[in-house]
Amino acid sequence: MDAELAALATAGATALVQQMATEGWATVRRRMAGFLARRRGAADEEALAAELDDARADIVVAREEGDQNAVAGVTTAWQLRLRRLLRDDPAAAAELRALLDEVAPAQDAPTVREVHNTVNGGAHGMVIQAGVVSGEVNRPRGPGAW
Repeated sequence: MDAELAALATAGATALVQQMATEGWATVRRRMAGFLARRRGAADEEALAAELDDARADIVVAREEGDQNAVAGVTTAWQLRLRRLLRDDPAAAAELRALLDEVAPAQDAPTVREVHNTVNGGAHGMVIQAGVVSGEVNRPRGPGAW
């Protein structure tokens, strides 16, 4: 299997599982069930929707219990399924990409924020502005500290 199709299957499975825990699940479920049914050439969209609901139920329970292995297992199962589908029907890639673009916004797109700050009064010392702070932030101690 071509590396691009394998990456698409991985992205598809990851986005699908992530969407299972969102408010937009009903739309994603309908779209994915339709996609799978069309690619199978069968009219079993309801059976596929039921499979997706079963997977969602597994995800909900796993997340409530903090079971990341179960989440990974569901993701892997869908990844393998999408890989087989794309291997057997490479033309499905365009439809899967379009579906992903619609239901899972680009994660790598940079977020641009515009922030304006004004410091008034008798502020002495350092002023720090940050959009996202991760990890431990330590404040200096002693004379002359912030």
